[in-house]
Amino acid sequence: MCLFTLLKVMKIETVCIIDDDPIFVYGTKVLLNHNCSFCTTVIVHENGQEALEDLTSMINKGEQLPDVIFLDLNMPVMDGWEFLDEFVKLPLENIPRLYIVSSSIDQRDIEKAHTYTIVKDFIVKPLSDAVLSDLFKTIEQEDAVQPHDK
Repeated sequence: MCLFTLLKVMKIETVCIIDDDPIFVYGTKVLLNHNCSFCTTVIVHENGQEALEDLTSMINKGEQLPDVIFLDLNMPVMDGWEFLDEFVKLPLENIPRLYIVSSSIDQRDIEKAHTYTIVKDFIVKPLSDAVLSDLFKTIEQEDAVQPHDK
């Protein structure tokens, strides 16, 4: 099944990328938008502080948070760990699916990521169409069992 079809069925409307690497951001946008003509909103933040401020503002305005967040760990200003520590404190009614996407292969990072209940998985860069397809198949299976609140 095409990634586009999976996303349409699951009604994933917004993806947030929190990463300071313009090449990763561009490549991820291409995978989401171009390869399967997936038309959605992609929000990009270059560091955790910028993302936290924007997402907090969205909550305060009663706006829908992104359906999926891809979070890098190593960023300037506020890194991914600091972002997670603050993000979990927010009054979240609808919890986004958050995936850490990092170039780190350090087992300690992977283990630490799994201590956060909000983190769905740890994905080692680079993202590929196959990785995203598998990720969205997993989401589809989860939604079939228990629909994700919007």
